[in-house]
Amino acid sequence: MTRWVVIFDDNPEMLDVRRKSGAQHLDYLRANSTKILIGGGLRNAPGEPFVGGLWVVEADGRDEIVKLVENDPYYHPEFRSFKILTWGKALEDRTTTL
Repeated sequence: MTRWVVIFDDNPEMLDVRRKSGAQHLDYLRANSTKILIGGGLRNAPGEPFVGGLWVVEADGRDEIVKLVENDPYYHPEFRSFKILTWGKALEDRTTTL
């Protein structure tokens, strides 16, 4: 299984989607936590509005990740774009808990 990072870029209208769908989005992340290992919102500075998000995912391939993104209640391509990159931990021998 390969590790991937999904980087989301939000436009300002996405803030309304976040307000309306936040609980469903968190339920979705919990239900898919065997694949979406960690996720969270991105801000330019603490306390500022969200401008995007990031997931670390373990999956066999890009198609599987696209399905995860498209089934998320936050999936609104008119307000949010995303890119998928493979990712590897630099110090593989170290365990990290966040």
